[in-house]
Amino acid sequence: MAESDESTIFGELRRLARTSGAVGGIAARIAGQRVFGIRADRAAHAEDLKAILGGLKGPLMKVAQFLSTVPDALPEEYAAELSELQANAPPMGWSFVRRRMAGELGIDWEKRFRSFGNQAAAAASLGQVHRAELPDGTAVACKLQYPDMPSVVEADLRQLRLAMAVYRRMDNAIQQEEIYKELSERLREELDYLREAAQMRLYGLMLVDEPDVRVPRPIAGYCTRRLLTMTWLEGRALQARLVENPSLEERNRIAHALFRAWYVPLYRYGVIHGDPHLGNYQVRPEGGVNLLDYGAIRVFAPHFIRGVIDLFEAVRDHDEAKALHAYEGWGFKDITREKLAVLNLWAEFLYEPLIEDRVRRIQETNDPQFGREVAERVHAGLQRTGGVRPPREFVLMDRSAIGLGGVFLRLGAELNWHRMFQDLIADFDTDALARRQADALAAAEVPPAV
Repeated sequence: MAESDESTIFGELRRLARTSGAVGGIAARIAGQRVFGIRADRAAHAEDLKAILGGLKGPLMKVAQFLSTVPDALPEEYAAELSELQANAPPMGWSFVRRRMAGELGIDWEKRFRSFGNQAAAAASLGQVHRAELPDGTAVACKLQYPDMPSVVEADLRQLRLAMAVYRRMDNAIQQEEIYKELSERLREELDYLREAAQMRLYGLMLVDEPDVRVPRPIAGYCTRRLLTMTWLEGRALQARLVENPSLEERNRIAHALFRAWYVPLYRYGVIHGDPHLGNYQVRPEGGVNLLDYGAIRVFAPHFIRGVIDLFEAVRDHDEAKALHAYEGWGFKDITREKLAVLNLWAEFLYEPLIEDRVRRIQETNDPQFGREVAERVHAGLQRTGGVRPPREFVLMDRSAIGLGGVFLRLGAELNWHRMFQDLIADFDTDALARRQADALAAAEVPPAV
């Protein structure tokens, strides 16, 4: 009954009202503290927010997950609570799971498994994961989508659009039309677990020669649009391992593996994993990492990747003309000299670790607010110069760079980022990338973008 009720327009309206009212109430209490000096219990508000977003299980939860990966993006109390969303979203009960599995694999679905855990082993943003065993003994993870997620996503997207419209009236630094289009399309793609299975196969192909990176394998005949069955990978959540204060050697190995997991696909195939929250990394018992969750994948035109390298070289060489060429190649419009200088502040922040040929941390300042201060300077500069409209391809690229940089910062890794980057781009050729990309997409049977 709850499933069909949630699919109605009345269910969506209730959802919007519940979200808007609860989040708005928290915002009002925080505003009261700032404006009127009323003391607020931020820990209690964070708990409220976690409960609200955990109940949503949609795009707003994914925003929370992303914010929780970026050091100092949120007050400590909020980050701590929101990070738990990655593992503690409210689960579906066993009787409900059985009905859902019957809807995906047929009434006799249980006979297709040697065993199937009746408790969720983990939570994903759009579904939950159960550990199971196939008749041949293969351990698998079954990710089952929460009920009626298409209407849930559409409701969240309508609210996100409303929030963006309100924000746009107050702030013109980032014109968000293309950002919204990109997020909408990628989130709708994430609903299709057959697409995710294909993207998982794609990553298995692209990372086959990376010994420190493991990718699960989807199981043919056990996947539908709402059920993704894949090989079970043994590992511990990265966040849990960091609490144990691993050695610098181990932290460096993890960071190197994550660097390769993200950037080998990007610079060799023009593909990026766009969901860099901590729940998508596991540390393997023998070392290395497991890379999880292949819903938010972005395929770039080869010339876009050429622009990434061009901008790096422009920052390295202080070449404004080349930087302008890179931005325009990406699709930025009306870049004045003033706007170029502001955009380059952000580019310099991102590329700076890649320029120096030495072992170093990803950020060497001891100021934990440094990244935020750079972002605020860029934001103020864009407001002053009339704002920019980022091209849609820029969204997941920037999100991944910031999210992954935040993980490297948490790891405290000390590596020669310059050498690692140069190893990837030394023989870069746009035509060769185009051929590799086309062959890999065809071999993995990845469908065209929405």
